[in-house]
Amino acid sequence: MKDLLQEVRQCTFCEPHLPLGANPIVSGNENSKIILISQAPGRVVHESGIAWQDQSGKKLREWLGVDTTTFYNEDHFAVLPMGFCYPGKAKTGDLPPRKECAPMWHQTVLEHFKNVQLIILIGAYANKYYLSKNEKLTDLVKNYQDALPKYFPLPHPSPVNRFWRMKNLWFEEEVVPQLQKKVKEILDEV
Repeated sequence: MKDLLQEVRQCTFCEPHLPLGANPIVSGNENSKIILISQAPGRVVHESGIAWQDQSGKKLREWLGVDTTTFYNEDHFAVLPMGFCYPGKAKTGDLPPRKECAPMWHQTVLEHFKNVQLIILIGAYANKYYLSKNEKLTDLVKNYQDALPKYFPLPHPSPVNRFWRMKNLWFEEEVVPQLQKKVKEILDEV
């Protein structure tokens, strides 16, 4: 697993299309219990090299109900974005993740995890790839129980999505407490 993730981190396949060059962000180990499959690292994460070390990460940790130490413990959480590198800026937010990464790497990496109990799909790109190309993200999140026990669909915690959260108050009132309960159960297991 360690060698495989090192190989992923050295990938330069998309480099000609990346405004800041390749810097694949991926983490975990074979014992990781929860895999976070998200969009792609933002500029801040690209520069730091540390997944979710930005405002989106702060909100995600809040939703998960975990502190920073727990979040960055690779026995607890693995990070496997749809695109491993920062794709560049769009009008609002970032460009979509590069389409090459997930088909090229995900299956191989996922096969190396030995203790996964939950895969959290974060944002439209991850949810469409793993759950449904046709259903709206809002419906997938609202009906999260349909994806359990393997997956837990979430919107992206980006500040850009604050309007979605304001329109869908049920998410933080009803879904987030269930997510926190599930994460706590998994992390508390010995």
